[in-house]
Amino acid sequence: MQIVNRPLFNKVLLIVSFFCLFLITTSSAQLRELDIHLENFEYPYPVSFLKVNAQNQTLSMAYMEVKPSKPNGKTVLLLHGKNFNGAYWRQTADTLLSHGYRVLMPDQVGFGKSSKPEHFQYSFQQLALLTKRLVDTLGIQEINVLGHSMGGMLAVRFTLMYPEVVSKLILENPIGLEDYKVKVPYTDLNKLYQKELKQDYESLKKYQLTSYYDNQWKPEYDEWLNLLAGWTLNKEYSRIAWTSALTTDMIMTQPVVYEFGNIKRPTLLIMGQRDRTALGKDLVPKDVAATMGNYPTLSKKTKAKIRGSKLVKLDGIGHMPHIETFDRFIRPLLDFLRK
Repeated sequence: MQIVNRPLFNKVLLIVSFFCLFLITTSSAQLRELDIHLENFEYPYPVSFLKVNAQNQTLSMAYMEVKPSKPNGKTVLLLHGKNFNGAYWRQTADTLLSHGYRVLMPDQVGFGKSSKPEHFQYSFQQLALLTKRLVDTLGIQEINVLGHSMGGMLAVRFTLMYPEVVSKLILENPIGLEDYKVKVPYTDLNKLYQKELKQDYESLKKYQLTSYYDNQWKPEYDEWLNLLAGWTLNKEYSRIAWTSALTTDMIMTQPVVYEFGNIKRPTLLIMGQRDRTALGKDLVPKDVAATMGNYPTLSKKTKAKIRGSKLVKLDGIGHMPHIETFDRFIRPLLDFLRK
């Protein structure tokens, strides 16, 4: 039987705890307040704005459009997730450009540098419609669509609404591969809003650390965490929190999983197999939560539903393949786009 030196063990545990607290405190101390439209955060490429009329108001939709020096005639639309914006596609866009692709990266209304309307009925149809207006304004007649996380749900809706302009569909660890409302009781918007109001650096990092990165944090993750956490320091953060509550409700109540069989475009699924992301897991008993967000199982089911789709399984990788393991993410993406 192994004998444990209890005083020494407790001392080591205390040192480790203080070190972890030091890392969190040091990182959060470097956090700076961000404008709710990210005017004090520089994107990797020049940002343009499209004025759109939606729901009886004029809104501004931010986007980056970058063109290669040696174009191959193809365009890729990159759709961001709920906790992100177009900026986190930087490395992906750089590589696509180097291979001749024109790249379009919009911030959806309510996200990034785009308008944050106080009154807006969020739906995937509405966001797809505004994205299509942007595509049409830029004169793009055919496009490859890549969506990550919530952007995957939007990419599916966009493809179903506008199949005539979609050449290929790529889904990178999309959420919505299951119908969350089947297992999660409906949560009032006011409760979702109050939950979002309580967010801060520590809570956001804990969520990303456990949900995205398997408790293994790397310095390159800080930039994308700080874009969210910096907003919590702004006196107008309540507008961000309300948008987050509304878009959570959108995700929970507007499933796309039942329509995968209607997708007729060539489809690639890039799936980090360690991912266990599922909205509402904190609202159900542990035994129910354990059945949600099982990406190895969901990956196979989704491939079976989308006729002719191709599945690339990234073992040991979580919710953020293009951030966590870029080389393993970009290779199958480029191969698929070339064909």
